Amino acid sequence: MKNILLPTDFSDNAWNAIFTAVKLYADVESRFYLLHAYEPNALNMLGRKDQKRLGTIYDSLSQYSEQELGRVLGYLIKNHGNPKHRFETVSKPNTLQDAILEVVSKQDIDLIVMGTQGATGAKQVFMGSNTVKVMKLVENCALLVVPSEYNFQTLKTVVFPTDFMKKYEKYQLSPLTELALLWKAEVKIMHVAVEYRFNDQQKLNQKLLKERFEGLALVFHNLDFEGDIAPTLQSFIKDAQIDLLSLVRYHHTFWEKFIGEPVVKKMAFHTEVPLLILPE
Repeated sequence: MKNILLPTDFSDNAWNAIFTAVKLYADVESRFYLLHAYEPNALNMLGRKDQKRLGTIYDSLSQYSEQELGRVLGYLIKNHGNPKHRFETVSKPNTLQDAILEVVSKQDIDLIVMGTQGATGAKQVFMGSNTVKVMKLVENCALLVVPSEYNFQTLKTVVFPTDFMKKYEKYQLSPLTELALLWKAEVKIMHVAVEYRFNDQQKLNQKLLKERFEGLALVFHNLDFEGDIAPTLQSFIKDAQIDLLSLVRYHHTFWEKFIGEPVVKKMAFHTEVPLLILPE
Protein backbone atom coordinates (compact mmCIF):
# COMPACT_ATOMS: atom_id res chain seq x y z
CA MET A 1 0.00 0.00 0.00
CA LYS A 2 1.38 3.39 -1.03
CA ASN A 3 0.71 6.27 1.37
CA ILE A 4 0.24 9.62 -0.40
CA LEU A 5 -0.31 12.95 1.33
CA LEU A 6 -2.49 15.55 -0.42
CA PRO A 7 -2.35 18.95 1.33
CA THR A 8 -5.29 21.11 0.29
CA ASP A 9 -6.60 24.63 0.79
CA PHE A 10 -9.71 23.70 -1.27
CA SER A 11 -8.58 25.83 -4.22
CA ASP A 12 -8.72 24.81 -7.89
CA ASN A 13 -4.96 24.49 -7.71
CA ALA A 14 -5.20 21.93 -4.89
CA TRP A 15 -7.96 20.04 -6.71
CA ASN A 16 -5.73 19.76 -9.77
CA ALA A 17 -2.97 18.24 -7.66
CA ILE A 18 -5.45 15.70 -6.23
CA PHE A 19 -6.71 14.72 -9.68
CA THR A 20 -3.14 14.36 -10.95
CA ALA A 21 -2.21 12.08 -8.05
CA VAL A 22 -5.19 9.73 -8.42
CA LYS A 23 -4.63 9.45 -12.18
CA LEU A 24 -0.88 8.99 -11.85
CA TYR A 25 -1.31 6.12 -9.37
CA ALA A 26 -4.53 4.70 -10.82
CA ASP A 27 -3.08 1.18 -10.95
CA VAL A 28 -1.41 1.28 -7.53
CA GLU A 29 -2.95 0.25 -4.20
CA SER A 30 -2.89 3.62 -2.45
CA ARG A 31 -4.14 5.37 0.67
CA PHE A 32 -4.56 9.11 0.17
CA TYR A 33 -4.52 11.46 3.16
CA LEU A 34 -6.35 14.74 2.49
CA LEU A 35 -4.75 17.31 4.80
CA HIS A 36 -5.99 20.79 5.67
CA ALA A 37 -4.08 22.92 8.16
CA TYR A 38 -5.30 26.11 9.77
CA GLU A 39 -3.30 28.42 12.03
CA PRO A 40 -5.07 29.45 15.24
CA ASN A 41 -1.85 31.04 16.52
CA ALA A 42 -2.37 33.81 13.99
CA LEU A 43 -5.48 34.81 15.93
CA ASN A 44 -3.34 36.19 18.74
CA MET A 45 -3.12 39.43 16.82
CA LEU A 46 -6.67 40.15 17.97
CA GLY A 47 -5.40 40.57 21.54
CA ARG A 48 -5.95 38.79 24.84
CA LYS A 49 -8.92 40.85 25.96
CA ASP A 50 -11.34 39.25 23.56
CA GLN A 51 -10.86 35.58 24.47
CA LYS A 52 -14.49 34.73 23.76
CA ARG A 53 -14.18 36.08 20.25
CA LEU A 54 -10.93 34.20 19.76
CA GLY A 55 -12.58 30.96 20.80
CA THR A 56 -15.49 31.55 18.43
CA ILE A 57 -13.14 32.18 15.50
CA TYR A 58 -11.05 29.14 16.43
CA ASP A 59 -14.15 26.95 16.45
CA SER A 60 -15.19 28.47 13.13
CA LEU A 61 -11.85 27.60 11.55
CA SER A 62 -12.05 24.05 12.88
CA GLN A 63 -15.61 23.58 11.62
CA TYR A 64 -14.75 25.03 8.22
CA SER A 65 -11.76 22.69 7.90
CA GLU A 66 -13.77 19.59 8.80
CA GLN A 67 -16.70 20.66 6.63
CA GLU A 68 -14.65 21.31 3.51
CA LEU A 69 -12.60 18.14 3.94
CA GLY A 70 -15.89 16.26 4.18
CA ARG A 71 -17.02 17.78 0.90
CA VAL A 72 -13.78 16.79 -0.82
CA LEU A 73 -14.03 13.27 0.57
CA GLY A 74 -17.67 13.00 -0.46
CA TYR A 75 -16.90 14.10 -4.00
CA LEU A 76 -14.06 11.59 -4.35
CA ILE A 77 -16.12 8.71 -2.94
CA LYS A 78 -18.98 9.54 -5.30
CA ASN A 79 -16.99 10.27 -8.46
CA HIS A 80 -13.78 8.28 -8.06
CA GLY A 81 -14.68 4.62 -8.07
CA ASN A 82 -11.20 3.12 -8.09
CA PRO A 83 -11.25 0.09 -5.74
CA LYS A 84 -7.48 0.36 -5.32
CA HIS A 85 -7.77 3.78 -3.66
CA ARG A 86 -8.75 4.73 -0.12
CA PHE A 87 -9.16 8.25 1.23
CA GLU A 88 -8.84 9.68 4.73
CA THR A 89 -9.15 13.27 5.95
CA VAL A 90 -6.83 15.03 8.40
CA SER A 91 -7.57 18.46 9.91
CA LYS A 92 -4.73 20.10 11.86
CA PRO A 93 -4.65 23.35 13.90
CA ASN A 94 -1.10 24.11 12.88
CA THR A 95 1.04 25.64 10.18
CA LEU A 96 0.96 23.72 6.92
CA GLN A 97 4.64 22.83 7.19
CA ASP A 98 4.41 21.46 10.74
CA ALA A 99 1.19 19.61 9.92
CA ILE A 100 2.85 17.94 6.94
CA LEU A 101 5.89 16.92 9.01
CA GLU A 102 3.61 15.38 11.63
CA VAL A 103 1.50 13.40 9.15
CA VAL A 104 4.53 12.27 7.12
CA SER A 105 6.03 10.75 10.28
CA LYS A 106 2.83 9.34 11.79
CA GLN A 107 1.38 7.80 8.63
CA ASP A 108 4.66 6.71 7.02
CA ILE A 109 4.01 8.84 3.93
CA ASP A 110 5.78 7.82 0.71
CA LEU A 111 4.91 10.88 -1.37
CA ILE A 112 3.54 14.40 -0.92
CA VAL A 113 1.63 15.89 -3.86
CA MET A 114 1.16 19.67 -3.84
CA GLY A 115 -0.10 22.21 -6.31
CA THR A 116 1.71 25.41 -7.09
CA GLN A 117 0.48 28.46 -8.94
CA GLY A 118 3.96 29.40 -10.09
CA ALA A 119 5.17 32.95 -9.78
CA THR A 120 5.76 36.17 -11.62
CA GLY A 121 7.46 39.25 -10.28
CA ALA A 122 6.50 40.25 -6.75
CA LYS A 123 4.05 37.35 -6.46
CA GLN A 124 6.92 34.87 -6.44
CA VAL A 125 7.59 35.16 -2.71
CA PHE A 126 3.96 34.55 -1.70
CA MET A 127 2.55 32.23 -4.35
CA GLY A 128 5.32 29.67 -4.10
CA SER A 129 6.11 30.06 -0.41
CA ASN A 130 4.29 26.99 0.93
CA THR A 131 5.80 24.66 -1.64
CA VAL A 132 9.32 25.96 -1.04
CA LYS A 133 8.94 25.79 2.74
CA VAL A 134 7.81 22.17 2.51
CA MET A 135 10.67 21.47 0.12
CA LYS A 136 13.17 22.79 2.67
CA LEU A 137 11.69 21.01 5.69
CA VAL A 138 10.79 17.54 4.40
CA GLU A 139 14.06 15.80 3.66
CA ASN A 140 13.18 12.11 3.67
CA CYS A 141 10.00 12.06 1.59
CA ALA A 142 9.49 12.61 -2.13
CA LEU A 143 7.51 15.69 -3.18
CA LEU A 144 5.54 16.04 -6.41
CA VAL A 145 4.83 19.65 -7.40
CA VAL A 146 1.95 20.04 -9.86
CA PRO A 147 1.55 23.32 -11.83
CA SER A 148 -1.95 24.77 -11.67
CA GLU A 149 -2.51 24.70 -15.44
CA TYR A 150 -1.18 21.17 -15.95
CA ASN A 151 -3.66 18.61 -17.28
CA PHE A 152 -2.27 15.12 -16.74
CA GLN A 153 -2.98 12.60 -19.49
CA THR A 154 -0.10 10.13 -19.60
CA LEU A 155 3.52 9.66 -18.61
CA LYS A 156 5.66 8.82 -21.61
CA THR A 157 8.93 10.63 -20.96
CA VAL A 158 10.69 11.80 -17.81
CA VAL A 159 13.95 13.70 -17.49
CA PHE A 160 16.51 13.42 -14.70
CA PRO A 161 19.26 16.07 -14.78
CA THR A 162 22.58 15.29 -13.09
CA ASP A 163 26.24 16.29 -13.13
CA PHE A 164 27.25 12.72 -12.11
CA MET A 165 29.17 14.10 -9.15
CA LYS A 166 27.02 12.35 -6.55
CA LYS A 167 26.19 8.73 -5.92
CA TYR A 168 22.44 8.12 -5.92
CA GLU A 169 21.13 5.49 -3.55
CA LYS A 170 18.37 3.15 -4.68
CA TYR A 171 15.88 4.50 -2.12
CA GLN A 172 16.41 8.05 -3.42
CA LEU A 173 15.47 7.09 -6.96
CA SER A 174 12.67 4.63 -6.15
CA PRO A 175 9.80 7.19 -6.50
CA LEU A 176 11.06 7.94 -10.01
CA THR A 177 11.85 4.36 -11.08
CA GLU A 178 8.48 3.20 -9.74
CA LEU A 179 6.60 5.70 -11.88
CA ALA A 180 8.72 5.00 -14.95
CA LEU A 181 8.09 1.25 -14.63
CA LEU A 182 4.40 1.80 -13.94
CA TRP A 183 3.88 3.88 -17.09
CA LYS A 184 6.63 2.24 -19.18
CA ALA A 185 8.11 5.70 -19.59
CA GLU A 186 11.43 6.56 -21.19
CA VAL A 187 13.96 8.11 -18.80
CA LYS A 188 16.26 10.75 -20.21
CA ILE A 189 19.38 11.24 -18.08
CA MET A 190 20.37 14.83 -18.75
CA HIS A 191 23.94 16.01 -18.25
CA VAL A 192 23.97 19.81 -18.19
CA ALA A 193 27.55 21.08 -18.34
CA VAL A 194 30.05 23.36 -20.03
CA GLU A 195 32.21 20.36 -20.98
CA TYR A 196 31.61 16.64 -20.91
CA ARG A 197 34.92 15.17 -19.80
CA PHE A 198 34.22 12.80 -16.92
CA ASN A 199 36.60 12.18 -14.05
CA ASP A 200 36.86 8.70 -12.53
CA GLN A 201 34.18 9.43 -9.93
CA GLN A 202 31.72 10.64 -12.57
CA LYS A 203 32.33 7.56 -14.69
CA LEU A 204 31.66 5.35 -11.67
CA ASN A 205 28.48 7.24 -10.80
CA GLN A 206 27.24 7.03 -14.38
CA LYS A 207 27.73 3.27 -14.37
CA LEU A 208 25.90 2.98 -11.04
CA LEU A 209 23.06 5.11 -12.35
CA LYS A 210 22.60 2.72 -15.28
CA GLU A 211 22.24 -0.09 -12.75
CA ARG A 212 19.70 1.89 -10.72
CA PHE A 213 17.53 2.31 -13.84
CA GLU A 214 17.93 -1.27 -15.05
CA GLY A 215 14.89 -2.54 -16.92
CA LEU A 216 13.85 0.92 -18.07
CA ALA A 217 14.17 2.63 -21.44
CA LEU A 218 17.18 4.80 -20.66
CA VAL A 219 18.70 7.52 -22.85
CA PHE A 220 21.68 9.73 -21.98
CA HIS A 221 21.77 13.31 -23.24
CA ASN A 222 24.27 16.14 -23.05
CA LEU A 223 22.77 19.59 -22.77
CA ASP A 224 25.03 22.56 -23.31
CA PHE A 225 25.05 25.00 -20.43
CA GLU A 226 23.62 28.33 -21.57
CA GLY A 227 23.49 30.92 -18.81
CA ASP A 228 21.01 29.86 -16.11
CA ILE A 229 20.33 26.13 -15.78
CA ALA A 230 16.59 26.47 -15.07
CA PRO A 231 15.71 28.18 -18.41
CA THR A 232 17.96 25.70 -20.24
CA LEU A 233 16.04 22.79 -18.72
CA GLN A 234 12.71 24.44 -19.39
CA SER A 235 13.54 24.87 -23.08
CA PHE A 236 14.55 21.23 -23.36
CA ILE A 237 11.40 20.06 -21.54
CA LYS A 238 9.22 21.99 -23.95
CA ASP A 239 11.09 20.98 -27.13
CA ALA A 240 11.35 17.29 -26.17
CA GLN A 241 7.74 17.10 -24.88
CA ILE A 242 8.79 15.91 -21.44
CA ASP A 243 5.97 14.85 -19.09
CA LEU A 244 7.84 14.90 -15.77
CA LEU A 245 11.02 16.50 -14.43
CA SER A 246 12.77 14.89 -11.48
CA LEU A 247 15.52 16.36 -9.30
CA VAL A 248 17.28 15.23 -6.14
CA ARG A 249 17.05 17.81 -3.37
CA TYR A 250 20.45 18.66 -1.94
CA HIS A 251 21.22 21.60 0.33
CA HIS A 252 24.32 22.43 -1.68
CA THR A 253 24.39 21.01 -5.18
CA PHE A 254 27.26 21.31 -7.60
CA TRP A 255 25.21 23.72 -9.71
CA GLU A 256 24.39 26.00 -6.77
CA LYS A 257 28.02 26.18 -5.69
CA PHE A 258 29.27 26.70 -9.21
CA ILE A 259 26.90 29.42 -10.41
CA GLY A 260 24.95 30.44 -7.30
CA GLU A 261 21.64 29.34 -8.79
CA PRO A 262 19.10 27.43 -6.64
CA VAL A 263 17.87 25.21 -9.48
CA VAL A 264 15.26 23.22 -7.55
CA LYS A 265 13.65 26.35 -6.12
CA LYS A 266 13.49 28.05 -9.52
CA MET A 267 11.94 25.02 -11.18
CA ALA A 268 9.30 24.78 -8.42
CA PHE A 269 8.22 28.32 -9.26
CA HIS A 270 8.32 28.10 -13.03
CA THR A 271 8.01 24.52 -14.26
CA GLU A 272 5.17 23.80 -16.71
CA VAL A 273 5.21 20.03 -16.04
CA PRO A 274 5.10 18.20 -12.70
CA LEU A 275 8.34 18.34 -10.75
CA LEU A 276 9.26 15.26 -8.70
CA ILE A 277 11.74 16.20 -5.95
CA LEU A 278 13.50 13.11 -4.67
CA PRO A 279 14.57 12.74 -1.01
CA GLU A 280 17.96 13.85 0.16
